[in-house]
Amino acid sequence: MDSEKQGKGLNIFEKYLTLWVALCIAGGIVLGKVAPSVAESLDKMAIYVGDAPVVSVPIAVCLFFMMYPIMVKIDFGEVLKAGRSIRPVGLTLFVNWAIKPFTMYAISLLFLGTLFYGLIGPEAVDHVKMPFGLDLSVGDTYGAGEVIEVEGIKMLKVPLWRSYLAGCILLGIAPCTAMVLVWGYLAKGNDGHTLVMVAINSLTMLLLYGLLGGFLLGVGRLPVPWQALLLSIAIYVALPLLAGYISRKWIIAAKGQVWFRERFLHFLTPVTIIALLLTLVLLFSFKGEVILSNPLTILWIAIPLFIQTNLIFWLAYGMARIMKLQYRDAAPSAMIGASNHFEVAIATATMLFGLRSGAALANVVGVLIEVPLMLMLVKICLRTQHWFAKPQEARVGLSD
Repeated sequence: MDSEKQGKGLNIFEKYLTLWVALCIAGGIVLGKVAPSVAESLDKMAIYVGDAPVVSVPIAVCLFFMMYPIMVKIDFGEVLKAGRSIRPVGLTLFVNWAIKPFTMYAISLLFLGTLFYGLIGPEAVDHVKMPFGLDLSVGDTYGAGEVIEVEGIKMLKVPLWRSYLAGCILLGIAPCTAMVLVWGYLAKGNDGHTLVMVAINSLTMLLLYGLLGGFLLGVGRLPVPWQALLLSIAIYVALPLLAGYISRKWIIAAKGQVWFRERFLHFLTPVTIIALLLTLVLLFSFKGEVILSNPLTILWIAIPLFIQTNLIFWLAYGMARIMKLQYRDAAPSAMIGASNHFEVAIATATMLFGLRSGAALANVVGVLIEVPLMLMLVKICLRTQHWFAKPQEARVGLSD
């Protein structure tokens, strides 16, 4: 049991994720300066519908290997046990889907569209992919964008701050990466509850991610056709989810639970991070000019993300105290709400708006601040355990 718990700690890829992301930012910028044709050639290896590139093959491969190791860890049999802890599960679902997407939109709009509008640049624009499934002519308007032609390919020219807003929206509707299992463990939370919520969120995302994403992007004047959202969910959520479910059952049946957990998952652990870092190198090879010309761009995006994460954490943590939950359930409930499934968000932003887009960049900033911010919240949880009822007190409160 001890060895199993030790394995749940942060490995070298997770512990220093912020450092690896920073190195990838530098490496991508250098690549974009020294050999810009490399990234451009890879990005052109795409599946086209008409003249429009819909799915970048190299990015799709990277993103699949970013998602699959997360999905294969999920034991959906645990979802059946959710009824035993309906209050913490209900709290987590309420915060994740009824509060978090809308506070993310409001906070991002306030900072990016108002407070930082002049700093980002009123005239700054971003060229994003044409909405999949639409046949628009050059000069047409769509939402806040205008159709233009860049190197023979139709693109949508949108205000740069709205592109950043779109990335924040996609991050806000993607709750709970598998790394929350680590945060819950470090906070001495209920591992069973955390595992159940990772599984439930993955299933809920199949339905609500597209609905909320389509609605909020439309409100933000960057509407995305439903077929584009459905295609993105199918490729980057449903496909790795199905592959993970099938391969998990097959491997456990063939090799056993112990081999799957101690050998197979141990081998897969760094795969997600490596695939993520390769994607970031490509992304920043395109965005190097933006970063160099305005190095504070990352800060303008990071501030609303930082505020949003803290707000959601304290909302969930405070509601858990009001509901008289045990600390071991309250901590992971708050962590799950605060954590973002940045893998899904990056995949969706890349497919909908392009690897070069500000939306993709906004999601990378989310990755950049995720580890140090979540570790800070873990320490807050550990120092406030006394705020919550002891197990026997919680049972008495529930019976009342």
